[in-house]
Order: sequence, then C-alpha cells, then structure tokens
Amino acid sequence: MDNQNQNQNQNPYSNNNYYGNNQNVTFTYNQGYLESTNFNSNPYSNNAYNSYDNFNQGFEAGTPQPLTNKQLKYLTIPEVVSKSFLFMFVALLITAFAAFNTSMEFVYKLVMTDTFYLFFIAEIAIVLISNYAIRKNNAILAAILYIAYSYLTGVTLSIIFLAYSMSSIASVFLITAAVFAIMAVYGMITKTDLSSIGNICFMGLLGIIIASLVNAFILHSSGLDFAISCIGVLIFVGLTAYDVQKIKERAQAATTENTMTLALFGAFELYLDFINLFLKLLSLFGKRD
Repeated sequence: MDNQNQNQNQNPYSNNNYYGNNQNVTFTYNQGYLESTNFNSNPYSNNAYNSYDNFNQGFEAGTPQPLTNKQLKYLTIPEVVSKSFLFMFVALLITAFAAFNTSMEFVYKLVMTDTFYLFFIAEIAIVLISNYAIRKNNAILAAILYIAYSYLTGVTLSIIFLAYSMSSIASVFLITAAVFAIMAVYGMITKTDLSSIGNICFMGLLGIIIASLVNAFILHSSGLDFAISCIGVLIFVGLTAYDVQKIKERAQAATTENTMTLALFGAFELYLDFINLFLKLLSLFGKRD
C-alpha cells in the first residue's frame, strides 16, 4: 500500500504534481508577456479555461499590449490620408469665404495697383516658411501658415468674379471636384508607381509657369494662353493622383509625433492641385460676363 501511494505521488501526470492544488502556473503569451493564474486540481475545469477566451487574441483582463510597427502603420496611414483631405476641405472653405467677402472696391484696387503682386509675394513667402515648419515638425506654425495662405488665396481669387459669371464659376467648380475626386481615388488604389508621371508633370509645371510669364509680359497671345490652359489641366490631373500616392507613402513612415505635420503637408499639396486645376478649367470653360 505504501509503495502504491508513493508511485501515485511520483506520477508526473497526477493532479498534485503537475498543477498542484491552487498553485500558480505561468504561461508565455505570444507577444512576450507572462500571465499567471490559479488553477484548480482539475486542469480542464471550466474555471480554468473560461477565464481566458482566446490566448491568440490576448487576455480579457491582462497586461495592456503595445502596438507593433505593423499595427501602427494600419492606424497612421488612414489617419494621415483622412486628415490631409479634411484639412484640404477646410482650406477650400476658408478660400471661398475670403473670396465671397472681399469687396469689389478692394478687388479693383488689387487690379489697378501693385498690391496684387504683393499678395503673390506673401503667398510665396508663406510656402517657404511652411516647408521649414514641416521639416522642423512644428505643426502649430504650419497650421497657422496654412490658414493664412488659404485666406490670401481667397482674396486674390476674388478677381474671378469680375471676369466670369457666377453660374460658370459654380459649374466649373463642380467639374473640378468631380475630376479631382476621380484622380484622388485612382492615386489611392492604384498599384502602379506614379513617380515617373509625377516627375513629368513637375517639369511640365515649370514649363507652363515660364510660358505664362512670357505670354503675360511679352507675347499677349490668346492661342498660347489656351494651349497653356490645356496642358495645365493634364499636368494637375496627373499631379493629383501622384500627390495622393505620395501621401500614402509618407504615411507608412509616420509616427505619433509627426502625423499632424505630414497631414498638413499633404493637404497643402492637394489644395494647390485643386486650386490650379480649377483655374485652368475656368479659363477653358468659364463664361465671361
């Protein structure tokens, strides 16, 4: 009888030796965390397994799990992209508000004096300072400059109310929104690398800027102006898709510290694409008063 009891105690699978009565047993979780719990003598009792539903999905009430790099990307990419479009939409509202609330008397002064060019110089200065703020990850300064730029753009764009009818402005705006949305979706879902298209569009942008200056101060050709507008539409259509894809690529390297500045940077690019596409389409299809 003693030998039988001794053999039972030495049985490695007996309840007392393997788990013990109310003895702490430590499990290694797949994320690298350890969790302990009290088990009854029966290792397959309901109390033992009902405490934790799924070991692969994490414990119901355990140590909080830190996010992995892959999980952070799944969170930051949609955040950066969505905020970029949100900030672009807010900037367009600010621009529209400034354009509608600028008096026609002030618009005439802009056209007849050199004040109009001062606004362009101020906008260029804001762009340069904004790039510096983004590189320094100063989201507050970048946001302030972004708002200032969108307001100044609205003041300068108020001149279109002197040249085009309200109905044509509204129609072209809707066309611009539709084209922009299509290209934005394409840039979001396409698997094709658009870097080559972006480089071509950027070189074309430099070309039409130079051609516009030459035509404005020297040639004064309506035919060249029409050609510049047509090429400009193609350029900003391509840049829209390229910039959206570039925002996604930047978002993959985003952290919780630079998410806001990356979103503002992306919004700035999308805003410029939209405004310039709108102006080029307006010069082609806008009806003059």
